[in-house]
Amino acid sequence: MKSIIFTFIYMFSFCFSLAAAENDKKPDYLNPELSVAVRVNDLVSRMTLEEKVSQMIDRAEAIERLQIPEYFWWNECLHGVANAGIATVFPQAIGLAATWNTDLMFQIATVISTEARAKHHDFVRRGEFRIFRGLTFWSPNINIFRDPRWGRGQETYGEDPYLTARMGVAFVKGLQGDDPKYFKVISTPKHYAVHSGPEPERHRFDAITDMRDLYDTYLPAFEACVREAGAFSVMCAYNRYMGEACCGSSLLLKEILRDKWGFEGYVVSDCGAIDNIFRDHKIVETAPEAAALAVKSGTDLNCGRVYDPALVEAVKQGFITEEEIDVSVKRLFTARFKLGMFDPPEMVPYARIPIEKNDSEEHRQLSIRAAQESIVLLKNLDNFLPLKKDLKKIAVIGPTADSYTMLLGNYNGTPSRYVTPLQGIKNKVADKAEVVHEQGCNIVKEGAIGHALSSELVSVEGKA
Repeated sequence: MKSIIFTFIYMFSFCFSLAAAENDKKPDYLNPELSVAVRVNDLVSRMTLEEKVSQMIDRAEAIERLQIPEYFWWNECLHGVANAGIATVFPQAIGLAATWNTDLMFQIATVISTEARAKHHDFVRRGEFRIFRGLTFWSPNINIFRDPRWGRGQETYGEDPYLTARMGVAFVKGLQGDDPKYFKVISTPKHYAVHSGPEPERHRFDAITDMRDLYDTYLPAFEACVREAGAFSVMCAYNRYMGEACCGSSLLLKEILRDKWGFEGYVVSDCGAIDNIFRDHKIVETAPEAAALAVKSGTDLNCGRVYDPALVEAVKQGFITEEEIDVSVKRLFTARFKLGMFDPPEMVPYARIPIEKNDSEEHRQLSIRAAQESIVLLKNLDNFLPLKKDLKKIAVIGPTADSYTMLLGNYNGTPSRYVTPLQGIKNKVADKAEVVHEQGCNIVKEGAIGHALSSELVSVEGKA
């Protein structure tokens, strides 16, 4: 009898231990030994429809029961880590293109991604998870700069498809790194496609080209960044192309990007582009229809607020299935897993980059070199340059000669130190010549630049 009782107690204890061990076992998605695909499938299978949709907008909510932290997808690094405090600021993209130096571009992008990682992990340690703190960067801008009146042409590498492609490839490779398991950061070439102005009409404009112009002019840089550099994200544009909204285009997103080029990453909309599908392009009538069209076409992430809650309603109305939504959610979590966001920091080599790397002297020297190589002298009229050494007085004339703002371009970080052209000239000849400055004129109406920038930020953050 005693042996029977003992056996019963032993079996009960054994079963209890197994149950406890099973309860203590981490779910597959938190097991870094498993493949990314297995982990992503496991995580998504545990989520409700509403939770899935909450992850498909630029400000993805935390899901505490699944240990998913809040994440802001939006970040910028056009020519340095932008909008996140002190960082090394490189020349604007159009200036970098003037170097014609892809090796230099790769070095610059490597520095940018190093500072991005250093800053990101420092923000995480301080509990900052807001906008411009993440590892998914909406850069570079590889649109073709055909019309000099397009104000955003400064963000591009110019009018030449070949140069744009070579610069874009170097930039993407430098950003994403070469680790076999983890991305350093994720690069997002934009704005796909045929998006080169006119800026005021971008939300309702229909770009019309023939197929030769599409493939010879507007697509080569995107194809190179995807197929050669391995960009894991692409941003679709506001405008229509040949009647289809770029963020709802079967031609651009399915036939070309995924089927022809083999793109396996995720597509993010430009901010507000899903609204444009029904409000401006009038392709469909309602937000649920627009959200369903975009996701089914291949736009996985919405910068804006249409997807949540419109996608839930779209499922209820039969415009899209939950299984189709799963495809996009899995792409998004694949990106986050490949950035190491669900793994212990000691497993992710890039997580060990110290904050001291940010704005280091070595990085600042590279910025100076880039600025020097970006200078292009079109013609030295009558051998005017270099200036004679015995000049007694130098006049510097122009509204940008002593402007800190005009040094920065846009989508820029904050330099720890800067030198305007006027100050640089003074520093060089201070003990030899008098330097006088006259502004001459304003570039625009006073206050116009500040008003435009503040208006854009207000409209963007109102959606985010």
